[in-house]
Amino acid sequence: MDKNTLLQVWPIPAFDDNYIWCIHDGSNALVVDPGDAEPTLEFLKANKLALKGILITHHHADHTGGILSLLEKLGSNIPVYGPVGDNIPGRTVVAMQDDKIEIASPRISLKIFEVPGHTLSHIAYFANMQANVVEPMLFCGDTLFASGCGRLFEGTPTQMSESLSKFAALPKNTLVYCTHEYTLSNIRFALAVEPNNHNLVAWAEQAKSLREQGVPTLPTTIGQELQVNPFMRCDQPEVIAMAKEVSGQVELPSPAHVLAVIRAWKDRF
Repeated sequence: MDKNTLLQVWPIPAFDDNYIWCIHDGSNALVVDPGDAEPTLEFLKANKLALKGILITHHHADHTGGILSLLEKLGSNIPVYGPVGDNIPGRTVVAMQDDKIEIASPRISLKIFEVPGHTLSHIAYFANMQANVVEPMLFCGDTLFASGCGRLFEGTPTQMSESLSKFAALPKNTLVYCTHEYTLSNIRFALAVEPNNHNLVAWAEQAKSLREQGVPTLPTTIGQELQVNPFMRCDQPEVIAMAKEVSGQVELPSPAHVLAVIRAWKDRF
């Protein structure tokens, strides 16, 4: 296999709405957040791919549940990358902010972002443009979703706001590979926050059509999320005004304060 063969990223559906992302060069593969081993094994076998590494964003079972079975069936020497602290089954490499992970096959260089909010130790993997990566790629677990963000199970609104700000600074053409097909429900809420957002209205129609065809709404892009995702738009006048209306607060002095209001609203929406 040519070491500069362009990488492909394919979704492996799991459970009701998870995607396990498979990054491969036609021969060798990485998988991101394999919560279920069975569909992962089936995909690798069907596409004649050798598993060379497992990338974990956070400790929740629907992201880690398949690790040990994959290692048992495919080789205990397969490296497992994951965040510090939490009990990640089989983890061999702890990945921390600004670490660079160089993987030989499939050839890819990944930068680590620590993005607390959904969980305290959540991380994301970013691949900038390189020999075999045409557009930047972000594997962000349950921090950023298409038109939404993860529930704050462990972190604070300020942490989530800072994490999303890290993503907002990435190139706008960065492909965003999150791990749940929550897009339609996220859009319904986003439209409640910004009913006059024309980009969001158009995206709602496009996403609905994709799902009716059984096609994933992912990946999205950072540029798109800056236009349609209320949690990435907490500095925008319409989002701020709606947050003030919903909360009854006269002043929301920072985007983190706005995010706190709309995340709490989303939780009961």
